[in-house]
Amino acid sequence: MEARLDLFGNQVAVKVLKYITSAHHVVAKSKLPDSTAELMRLRASQINGCAFCVDMHTKEALHAGETPVRLSLVAAWREATVFTEAERAALELTEEGTRIADASGGVPDEVWARVVKHYDEEEQAAMVALIAIINAFNRINVISQLPHAGDYHAGQVLL
Repeated sequence: MEARLDLFGNQVAVKVLKYITSAHHVVAKSKLPDSTAELMRLRASQINGCAFCVDMHTKEALHAGETPVRLSLVAAWREATVFTEAERAALELTEEGTRIADASGGVPDEVWARVVKHYDEEEQAAMVALIAIINAFNRINVISQLPHAGDYHAGQVLL
C-alpha cells in the first residue's frame, strides 16, 4: 500500500500534526496512568482499524511494562478477567467515545458514572482529550493510508 498523502512532507499536515502532538503531550503529563492511557489508545485504534497506531501503542505499552496477555485481550476486554474495574471503565469510555455516532445521545450517563468512580477531574479531562486525540490520529492515518504498520519502534519520535 502506498500513502495517499505524505504526512511528513506536506506543510499543512506537519503543522496540524504538531498541534495534535502538542495536545498529546499535555495528556501524557497528566495524572492519568500511562498504562491506562496506552490501553485506551490501543482500543480506539483497534476500533478504527488504524494499523499504524495499533502497532505503535502495542509496542509502547510493552515497553512501559504491559504484558502480552493483557494486550492481546484488549479487543475482548469485556470478557477478559485481567483488567481492573478502573481500566474497564476507561476502556468502556474509549469505546463509547470512539463510536459516538453509533449512540443516540452520546456517552451514556452510567458509563460516565463508572469513570467518575475511579478517576478524578484531571484524569477525566485527560481521558476525554486522549479519546479525541487518538481518534484524530487514527482518522488522519486511515484516510491517508499511512503504510508503515510494523515499522514503529518504542520511543520513536515522529515529529
